[in-house]
Amino acid sequence: MLKKYLGYSTLMCLLTAGMVSCNDDTPGQKQEEEIHNAATQVVPEEAEGLIGRWNITVDKDGKEAPSWLEVKLSGLNVLVGSFVADAGSARPVSHIQIKDGKFSFQIPPQWEGGDGFFTIEGELAGEGISGTITTNKGNTFSFTGVKAPYLVRTGEAQWGEPIELFNGKDITGWETSGENSQWIVENGILINKESGANLISEQKFEDFKLIAEFRYTEGANSGIYLRGRYEVQIEDSPKDRHPGSLYFGGVYGFLSPSEMATLGPNEWNKYEITLRGRMVTIVSNGKTIISNQEIPGITGGALDSKEGEPGPIYLQGDHTAVEFRKITVIPGR
Repeated sequence: MLKKYLGYSTLMCLLTAGMVSCNDDTPGQKQEEEIHNAATQVVPEEAEGLIGRWNITVDKDGKEAPSWLEVKLSGLNVLVGSFVADAGSARPVSHIQIKDGKFSFQIPPQWEGGDGFFTIEGELAGEGISGTITTNKGNTFSFTGVKAPYLVRTGEAQWGEPIELFNGKDITGWETSGENSQWIVENGILINKESGANLISEQKFEDFKLIAEFRYTEGANSGIYLRGRYEVQIEDSPKDRHPGSLYFGGVYGFLSPSEMATLGPNEWNKYEITLRGRMVTIVSNGKTIISNQEIPGITGGALDSKEGEPGPIYLQGDHTAVEFRKITVIPGR
């Protein structure tokens, strides 16, 4: 009987060896369990002040270009994060090195093309950061950054009277981002004929509800920027594609819709978007696809990185053709 019991005990130890030691009360194992508890993380002293989200302004030969950086602690002492340049989507940063008060990291090119890496180097400067960005083509630009605001709202939302941003006749109340405007109005429809300038509302808003009815063609790619900083994608995404932040209904590079709620190309689609602080809800063609989710930061193509300020509604016109027949804003008050 004893021999049989010992054999059973040995077998059980072998079966569970990959998960738990037979002597499961050792101090070493308790310590390992504590290490895996995120609540026990301690920010390294040299990283204090750097962790968080940063609104960055890059000086590109005298022209301001917006960017964004988030720095997070991974595990015990490794800094990781995410970076948004003035174009493209959020890029993961696998390791941010910090030494002697200075930080640095590298990211591969995205839509810029070419080989090599972008190198970002900087340091804390008072309550902000400053440094340089060296592209994979050898160009170096200086930047400054400030901590991004939380934009927390409390209490019940209060809404004002609807504002029709598109009057159905012309582009009164709008301005273009450049001289190559392809925007016209025909038969009560606002049309971007082909790739050209973006269209930006003269009015600026903080919190609001936006109702937009739009139509796109096959292969189209466009978007609506909230406060001129957060792009909601308009794209000819196949209905059977897994939803993602780069596709129809996504907040570009950050938030993925729960489903592909598009009616498809050459059909009138509808977005009902509520933006309050950083929290966004998107209803597409009657279906809630993003429900009160936080937008972490600006998306590529933003007009600026001044997230604490009101901003316009901006229609992307520099990609492909797109049409609108209704653009209504109900501002918060």
